[in-house]
Amino acid sequence: MEGNFNIWAVIVAAAANFIVGGMWYSPALFGRVWMRANGFSEADLKKGSPAMIFGVSFIFCLIMSANLAAFLAGPETTLAFAVAAGVAAGLGWAALGLGVVALFERRPWSYIVVNGGYLTVSFAVMGAILGAWR
Repeated sequence: MEGNFNIWAVIVAAAANFIVGGMWYSPALFGRVWMRANGFSEADLKKGSPAMIFGVSFIFCLIMSANLAAFLAGPETTLAFAVAAGVAAGLGWAALGLGVVALFERRPWSYIVVNGGYLTVSFAVMGAILGAWR
């Protein structure tokens, strides 16, 4: 791939996405609102395989990070542009796409705002890392 594609930046940006998610969905931030929006109980959160959920989620984060890195690989990319591209991808594609699906699923607005906010912030953080570490 031509341009500046730093695999270590991709891995760190994916990990940052994971860390932002951990904070975003914690009880200290939006975890309770997210649980209510989904109708989840504490017992519901204990269901499933944590290894599968976290493992596959991290693979998805790596793919998202690599995809964003490919868009930012040009030599003209600046930190400011990379953050703006992250916000554009997070809000303009991911969050609004999730919003369309959520509307048809009859999800509450809190579901769209919490999940869309996470996607926007996490893509901005990934953009910052990928833009700074070139």
